[in-house]
Amino acid sequence: MKKFNKITGGIGEIKAQIFLKKKKYKLLETNYSCALGEIDIIALQKDVIVFVEVKTRTSEEFGRPCEAVTPYKQNKIRSVASYYLMLKGWTERNSRFDVIEVLDDEINHIENAF
Repeated sequence: MKKFNKITGGIGEIKAQIFLKKKKYKLLETNYSCALGEIDIIALQKDVIVFVEVKTRTSEEFGRPCEAVTPYKQNKIRSVASYYLMLKGWTERNSRFDVIEVLDDEINHIENAF
């Protein structure tokens, strides 16, 4: 089951990347990882750095995909994002946190999700 989830998640991330590119986002990083954690996609929309968490599901049996982005997960993403911005010298730039839900072929982009 774990391998299935990893494959499903990977497919969802590719769909999310394609979706963002079509919306004219510039992808800066995918699967950015450091000692603090991981961020699925870091992108640029005009002058805003966007940190994107992608959640993929094949059904709503366990709820909407975005419901899996818990407060704990949000704090981890914020920590990684702060570290990334510090490394790049971008701490003064505008940024936000989005969630992209992939539910089969449906994509729901939640801007400013947290």
